[in-house]
Amino acid sequence: MANVRDFGAVGDGQADDTQALQHAVDQGDGRVQIGKGSFRITQTIQVDTTKRGFLSIEGKSGVARVIMDGGGPAFRIVGDHRGTATPSTVKPPTWERERMPMVRSLEILGRHPEADGVQLYRTMQTTMQNLLIRNCRYGVHLLERNRNFLLNASHIYDCGDTGVFFDRCNLHQVIIIGNHISFCKRAGLRQLDGDVHNIQITGNDIEYNSGIDAENSGEIVLEAPDGVISEYTISSNTLQATLPARGANVLVIGREEKPAMSVRLLAITGNVLGSRDKNIVLRHARTATISGNTIYSGEQLNIEATDSHHLAISGNTIHTRPANWKSENGDGVRLGRCVSCSITGNLLNDSKLGDRQRGGAITLEQCDRCSVSSCQIDNPHFAGVDLQDCTRCRISDNSIVDDRDPIAMYAAVRLHGASRDNLIQNNAITHGRDAAVHCPIEMGVMRSNTIWP
Repeated sequence: MANVRDFGAVGDGQADDTQALQHAVDQGDGRVQIGKGSFRITQTIQVDTTKRGFLSIEGKSGVARVIMDGGGPAFRIVGDHRGTATPSTVKPPTWERERMPMVRSLEILGRHPEADGVQLYRTMQTTMQNLLIRNCRYGVHLLERNRNFLLNASHIYDCGDTGVFFDRCNLHQVIIIGNHISFCKRAGLRQLDGDVHNIQITGNDIEYNSGIDAENSGEIVLEAPDGVISEYTISSNTLQATLPARGANVLVIGREEKPAMSVRLLAITGNVLGSRDKNIVLRHARTATISGNTIYSGEQLNIEATDSHHLAISGNTIHTRPANWKSENGDGVRLGRCVSCSITGNLLNDSKLGDRQRGGAITLEQCDRCSVSSCQIDNPHFAGVDLQDCTRCRISDNSIVDDRDPIAMYAAVRLHGASRDNLIQNNAITHGRDAAVHCPIEMGVMRSNTIWP
């Protein structure tokens, strides 16, 4: 093992140890150890596996600190993998010299406005663990093409832009598990364009990622106006921020096309999401599932989906707050210009979305062939389910109740605008201030609904 002190590093936080660390990488046997101390560098340490073979950068049980006092990444790991994860596409030099570079057990501290933590370029099976990366612009920055990236048991904290950034890269097979990613100014995790598939984001605490006043900000931000977002699993995470923060806890924006294709095959399951302008936003997505989440405190909305197809929104508890919280949040679910979507088995409480004329706890606008079924909607402030300009939608088997005194809800279900050919059946509802169900005959068919006293 090459100890950086053997190459002249001082580690007092004052001396420039750039040359010593680079020599340890270039002249060592591939395993570079950074012991206890604060090692200040002013330029990027180039870790080129194509020249040096297998490489690892290791702190000693977390007592090492690398201070990046210049622009760019503290460590840039370079490979030359040009294939996929399919074995036949991996060339022999990748297996013989480049596979599985490792960075672990140290702190990287940025002290320059454009300092980054670790940058990956054409790598195969990079593994990062037990790290603290803080005060950098980007904590982990992936470029060009990477495969089989694994990040776990690490803390990425207070970055000027993004914690983990997939920057216009071709990227498949990623596992991000068991990390804290918090207080980054734009996003905890962000994808910008590229061709990205098969990403597992599981068991993380990703929170308070705000500070840039931009709509494309949030805990997880996926944007592909010219790329692909595919096969994401976002599960068992805590995703929260503060109520004034713009953006969303999970924000997914695809290419504007019909039908939507660039965002597909998403599962957002079993998370706790809350306290942001919006909680989950999908635009131009298809074949996505939002299930089993606890969703609360959306300043405007809990779930918003627009121009999307084949969404399943099921089994979520939405707008769940302690009774003593006083909030004027919007809260609610809104779908706009969506086709063939199912909203099933959700529990919504105290939703304030809408007004006396339009909008409700679940609002569908210009949707076709969508269903709202078996939901428990308690104490909506304006309406339980509201359809505007919708066709061939089904509202069935829901319980929509206002048990306040006096009643605040205007109607349990209402249809208006250019709605037609809709079905409202088998709902158990209470009468609102204006009506139980507002559905002119030309807008739909009502049958077998029960109106409770």
